[in-house]
Amino acid sequence: MKLGFDPDEEAFRAEAAAWLEAELTGPFADLRGITSLTAMPDRRRDWERRLGEAGWSCVGWPTAFGGRGATLGQQVLFAEEYARAGAPPRLNHIGVELAGPTILAFGTDAQKQHFLPPIAAGEAIWCQGYSEPNAGSDLANVRTRAWRDGDAWVIEGQKVWTSLAQFSDWIFVVARTQEGSRGPKGLSFLLVPVDQPGVTVRPIHQITGEAEFNETFFDGARTPADHILGAPGAGWEVAMALLGFERGVSTLAQQMGFRNELDAVIAAARANGAARDPLIRQRIAQAEIGLRLMRYGALRMLSGDPGPAAMTYKIQWATWRRDLGALAMTVLGVAGEVADAEQATSAQLAHLFLYSRADTIYGGTNQIQRNLIAERALGLPREPRGDLS
Repeated sequence: MKLGFDPDEEAFRAEAAAWLEAELTGPFADLRGITSLTAMPDRRRDWERRLGEAGWSCVGWPTAFGGRGATLGQQVLFAEEYARAGAPPRLNHIGVELAGPTILAFGTDAQKQHFLPPIAAGEAIWCQGYSEPNAGSDLANVRTRAWRDGDAWVIEGQKVWTSLAQFSDWIFVVARTQEGSRGPKGLSFLLVPVDQPGVTVRPIHQITGEAEFNETFFDGARTPADHILGAPGAGWEVAMALLGFERGVSTLAQQMGFRNELDAVIAAARANGAARDPLIRQRIAQAEIGLRLMRYGALRMLSGDPGPAAMTYKIQWATWRRDLGALAMTVLGVAGEVADAEQATSAQLAHLFLYSRADTIYGGTNQIQRNLIAERALGLPREPRGDLS
């Protein structure tokens, strides 16, 4: 197992750290330390453009499309330094980590030239059109439909939980394009502009007070006929490949963000005396052990083909962070229930608790993850349907 990084990778780390420090103490100092996904969208769009100008937006992409051709290790190192520097959440996370790699894998040469450079330059922000009111974890049950009308696709239906759709220029949409088809057959993967009369975005207000998520309605929305990845009716393969990217490199370096959150919990426990409680100290120690185990697991994934063990990562980090949020509230006590913006640490940790409740749901619920581990990693048979009494 690879437990460290070689000299070239460490040089890459130093270059990235120096650039981030200069930018976040200089022209973008106002963005440092922001954790909200919806805060200061205009400034964060400026930040996306600055990352693109300096070649730090999509470091793992080929240089022909605005990337640096970075190795897997370098990509993780940059993401680690990004979190360590207190850089803001990426406004274009979906474009950089999901839409872009999927277009690289399935797009034609013309599609790559059309879509990828604007993402890398921070000029095209993307969101995801997968889930629907009756098709969450069961993605194959989507009812949004699309049909050809001359040189365009016409789209009717509804998507939900579309993160940051209110700031996005484009959305990729899984829609049913073969009438009468069921399940994964007959779906297509369409690339659709958001700013048009046939698209309506309605915010969903969360328990945190933010509106990161949205409902997105398509009422005769249109996109050019060639804005489709893969063949018509073959969108399931594309959609499943994208979920592989969702659980790839972009998740490995999130551990640095977790490190920052755990350090904040520890600092709060020391400041208010909660660290004197042996049960709280034990829970902090367990959180530290869990974070280090995730780190070693990530390094194992970097060492080569991680095999079935990689399928455990999502449930591992989601459960760990949910428990960290509960620990944060225990440490804060009553202060966590009345925190406001003027109480920075309490507000940060209260937000962690509220937001982390969703970690075991989005991106595949813990229940779905257990099914995937059982069926795909362990090769266990599916439970037969019917009367189980």
